[in-house]
Amino acid sequence: MKVSNGVGEYLMTIFLCVALLLFISPSDILAQKNRTKSKDPIDRKVDSVLRLMTLDEKVGQLNQYTSDWIFTGPITQDNDKVGQIKSGMIGSMLNVTGVEHTRKLQELAMQSRLKIPLLFGHDVIHGFRSTFPIPLAEAASWDLHAIEQSARIAAIESAAAGIHWTFAPMVDISRDPRWGRVMEGAGEDTYLGSLIAKARVKGFQGNGLGSLDAVMACAKHFAAYGAAVAGRDYNSVDMSLRSLWETYLPPFKAALDAGAATFMNSFNDLNGIPATGSKFLQRDILKNKWNYSGFVVSDWGSIGEMVPHGYSENLRAAAKSAILAGSDMDMESRAYKNHLADLVRSGEVPISFVDDAVKRILRKKFELGLFDDPFRFSNEERQIKYWNYAPHLEAARDVARKSVVLLKNKNQVLPLAKQGKKIGLVGPFVHALKDHLGFWSIEWPDDTSRIVSTWSGLTNYPGVTNSFLYAKGCDIAGTDKSGFEAALEVARASDIVVMTVGEARDMSGEAKSRSSLRLPGVQQELIDAIAKTGKPIVLLVHAGRPLVINKAVDASSAVVYTWWLGTQAGHAIADVLYGTYNPSGRLPMTFPRTEGQIPIYYNYLNTGRPAQTDSQHLYVSAYIDLPNSPYYHFGYGLSYTTFDYSNMQVSDTIVRGNQSLTVRVRVTNTGQYKGKETVQLYLRDISASVVRPVKELKGFQQIELNPGESREVSFVLTTEDLKFYNDALVFDWEPGYFDIMVGPHAGKVMHKRVEWLK
Repeated sequence: MKVSNGVGEYLMTIFLCVALLLFISPSDILAQKNRTKSKDPIDRKVDSVLRLMTLDEKVGQLNQYTSDWIFTGPITQDNDKVGQIKSGMIGSMLNVTGVEHTRKLQELAMQSRLKIPLLFGHDVIHGFRSTFPIPLAEAASWDLHAIEQSARIAAIESAAAGIHWTFAPMVDISRDPRWGRVMEGAGEDTYLGSLIAKARVKGFQGNGLGSLDAVMACAKHFAAYGAAVAGRDYNSVDMSLRSLWETYLPPFKAALDAGAATFMNSFNDLNGIPATGSKFLQRDILKNKWNYSGFVVSDWGSIGEMVPHGYSENLRAAAKSAILAGSDMDMESRAYKNHLADLVRSGEVPISFVDDAVKRILRKKFELGLFDDPFRFSNEERQIKYWNYAPHLEAARDVARKSVVLLKNKNQVLPLAKQGKKIGLVGPFVHALKDHLGFWSIEWPDDTSRIVSTWSGLTNYPGVTNSFLYAKGCDIAGTDKSGFEAALEVARASDIVVMTVGEARDMSGEAKSRSSLRLPGVQQELIDAIAKTGKPIVLLVHAGRPLVINKAVDASSAVVYTWWLGTQAGHAIADVLYGTYNPSGRLPMTFPRTEGQIPIYYNYLNTGRPAQTDSQHLYVSAYIDLPNSPYYHFGYGLSYTTFDYSNMQVSDTIVRGNQSLTVRVRVTNTGQYKGKETVQLYLRDISASVVRPVKELKGFQQIELNPGESREVSFVLTTEDLKFYNDALVFDWEPGYFDIMVGPHAGKVMHKRVEWLK
């Protein structure tokens, strides 16, 4: 049978298409996808640079090296960094600080063939020159504006010193205070953590990349790093996909939605695959499902660490796995430098994967304006302006006092009188300076003259005429008790004793896991000895995580959790102790009674045999030697005044479809001081296709009331607040009964039950 020319051509076209598809690789499809994207001006510029690059120059853009001045991980010896920069073999440097140094290195990059500028990154975690409270302390403020302002100031100061990129915010959810890096995040709650992630990204990036007061944010560590088994840093993670999607991924999505320019992968494995080599995390979720256009940097050496993980046979195999999985930039492992070009030439890695990574990095350099002026951030005049900028220091003081949490105030021993008292200052932190900065702070030669000690803050406070006595008592760690007697003499001669205890700045942070969360050394014994004098104790606890402080609390009249407050710590502490600022902080993590309760968090899943009270032990899910309840609940914090909650109402007891529900409660200041209260809204889905938490934070509002003043606080709930991931990982809501809860913290709430129908 004859076939017409038209039909023949049609069949031939079909044949050729099928044949072509048989030989198209996934990488070819990826490349085509990139080519078919709409081209904005920056895309065209990126493509024009890419066409000029050799394979070795492309690989060079994917390498990030540390400076030789600061190390934040295991150092790799390399004596030819200058030569590699000049030949275009390095795309980014970290730990380079100051206009002088960034300019010198950028000048070397301008000697390369294509003159592609370097990116300068730094761990600007909680401030640059003006050190703010550690992120966990800032989270205790529950003040999103203050948190954003903190990141904004950090960006202004670091950008003025030639830095383009901060490795923050850390948005890992963590429910195990043994993990030292809890100090770097927002605590245990996904809702609060997501809001803080958004605020910090907005603060760092300001009005957008290209502004001279903005730096690229980096959401880390992708993903689930905060769930390290046994709270041991760098350890494995074991969790369900539902927990991953519902608890650990939302803060990353919030950071992405806020415009986070970069992501950093994590050290842990997930489902047996190191995150650095996880296609599931980096390509399937981040770059495909979430359509992320920024780039992913490895954590320090994490590509090479896939070898000791037992996942990659050698560094060459690690480089292959990482680039195919979606790790765009190699921080310090030298895997890409030594092996990636050869992997491409051998056909093991399609060039399209390298091109995709390079384009993501080049785009950020264009967005920052570095191709127009590589030195635009290295401006000595701006650096000098912000070196000791008074408005920034005042902001650091304000955020610090907002971060303080009052845990106990028996007989209203606080606030302290400003006149007529003998105050004993005892403990290893009275004159401490750098310990106030906490981990992940940047050290400067003039720190000792800039940091405000507790002694300085309290003794030099305006209007204070008290007399002060001092004794160190003991060191932070160690067993030496020789200073106890001097401390006891101070206590006996004082009307009140302010004791400073806690962790040294290197006891919480990366690689700072602790199996015991008790006060180090003989600090507890010093507290016990002072308590025997009968003098009231005001206990200040300096720490980077929740500690087990039961005995210390019992021995004290007042307990103030000061965390590590930064440069202005002494001023902020004095503001709180003297009552100039009424403490308003609320705990972002649950405090355990003992390490045996860990992991501990407020939004746990109930069991089929729940204990109804702390005294119930027989045939229920409970300890026989300890109450289930924590020592301090999530969201807990006191004020110098008191607040009463009353008249809780819901707009309907039966809600249908996509209707909203309004929740109202009256809050009254029943004390004698003006104060700030954080009103918290929780929800429980009573029964669903999968077990739901006993309560989940769904909203909060901070209000300030004068003595005797009342205010109605209202929240609006929608079906978006009811959604969860079911067993099929579908994100939706189900009809049924819901408990609506309002109160000052997770352990003290009022209830209303509603039925929500489809």
